Amino acid sequence: MLYTGIVLILSLLLGDVSHAQNQLLPNVEIKVGTGQLDTSIRLLILLTILSLAPSILIMTTSFVRIVIVLSLIRQALGVPTVPPNQVIVSLALFLTFFVMKPVFERINQEALQPLLRNEITDQVFFERTSLILKEFMAKHTKKESLKVLLDISDMKEEEKKNIKSYQDIPLSVLIPAFMISEISIAFQIVFLLYLPFLIIDLVVASILISMGILMIPPQIISLPFKLMLFVLANGWELVILSLVRSYQ
Repeated sequence: MLYTGIVLILSLLLGDVSHAQNQLLPNVEIKVGTGQLDTSIRLLILLTILSLAPSILIMTTSFVRIVIVLSLIRQALGVPTVPPNQVIVSLALFLTFFVMKPVFERINQEALQPLLRNEITDQVFFERTSLILKEFMAKHTKKESLKVLLDISDMKEEEKKNIKSYQDIPLSVLIPAFMISEISIAFQIVFLLYLPFLIIDLVVASILISMGILMIPPQIISLPFKLMLFVLANGWELVILSLVRSYQ
């Protein structure tokens, strides 16, 4: 869920504040053998992860495919600055949360809540979260991209042969393979969306040339027709619906 990270942050901060009331300078300890980190270390790790949250969101979710398609569809329409970048990124962000909602709910139920109840250790929390994200990324990663990344990785041949499922693939290999696949699929979607608008441009350009009108750019004449076609066909709804269904 969207509030999963916020709940974790507040719970750790409140725990650290109550600990600080007892002593002015809390001792920093790493408990070896118990599998549980000290609160100060956990807070430091959490703040580090929070600073990398935008990159993690881009790398391990559907954000890349969605934002590329929404950005390039403006080029196909002939209005590269409308909607503005802020609107495109905001729409892509909320669509990402919509697509990733089942994944975030699983992380919350299977990893975060048990951690907050002190039922599992930090290491188990990380392992469960990684497995859930791996399952999502492996489902939407092309085998060709994954094979290329495995071939050029520094993994030993024995380790490569022991990979039987997505659980055995390291994140250092799966994440770039997933991002490459997302970019490739996004360009394929944009290519199909570009064709109708390209046909309109060609038709308008041919008509202007046949009429001997060479001083007016064809894009100026074709823009209203492309906008009308896109609006009448409910273009934004169809594009968003196709993007969401591509992850189901």
